[in-house]
Amino acid sequence: MFKIGVIGCGNMGEAIIRGLTKSKTVKSTDIIVSDIDPDKVELMVEKYNVAGTSSNRRVVENSEIIFLAVKPKDFLKTVEPIKDFFTEEKVVISVIAGISIQKIKEVIKSIVIRVMPNTPALIGEGAIAVSFEDIDPIKREEIFHLLKSLGSVVEVDESLMDTVTGLSGSGPAYVFMFIEGLIQGGIKGGLSYKQASELAVQTVLGAAKLVKETGEHPSVLRDKVSSPAGTTIYALHKLEEKGLKDAVISAVEEATKRSKKLSQ
Repeated sequence: MFKIGVIGCGNMGEAIIRGLTKSKTVKSTDIIVSDIDPDKVELMVEKYNVAGTSSNRRVVENSEIIFLAVKPKDFLKTVEPIKDFFTEEKVVISVIAGISIQKIKEVIKSIVIRVMPNTPALIGEGAIAVSFEDIDPIKREEIFHLLKSLGSVVEVDESLMDTVTGLSGSGPAYVFMFIEGLIQGGIKGGLSYKQASELAVQTVLGAAKLVKETGEHPSVLRDKVSSPAGTTIYALHKLEEKGLKDAVISAVEEATKRSKKLSQ
């Protein structure tokens, strides 16, 4: 019997496997994984020393907690053939965007928990939102402990999961684009790619840590950097002129709308 089963070895599936094994929250030998692509399964076995199989049924039958990490369009064709093996004592953690707990419960009998992680979970720095149905408090704490191996965990009402998808689920892509802009700005000014990249990445990392560790509102920290008639206030004026903040808000809104559409 395995402690953890993972169905789907794409980006999110691997992030879960890597986070659990790297943090030693679960022994690698207590994890079994499956995927429609046998090469992905083989890769997970080689990289993380987990058990692998081509059978989703074997994963479900032999695991206490099952992570469903398949694409939304593949949900029914993955689960329907093996639905009878999702018994009531098993816990299913769904990372499938746009598929509600209610829709999953229409197919299987197990306890269902819905989470929305993001790709930084690969390095244990993910932002993970979680929604529970009724669950035993001890089991609830166990799930929190598992998820914390992937990063920071925030409990939200399931009705807000589409917003979470638009904010933190898609959010790393927005940040990557911003970092790319910083790097290109540095290169335009004469820095090498290596120099600009190191400075840009550390600037974003340091700024994020400063917000997290001080607990101050980003606008307060921004004002502390902005000297009267200095370089920063001139730069901020240009960002406002170009609509940076409005563009980011709109991006979150558009991703949220798309998530809602997928859920229908």
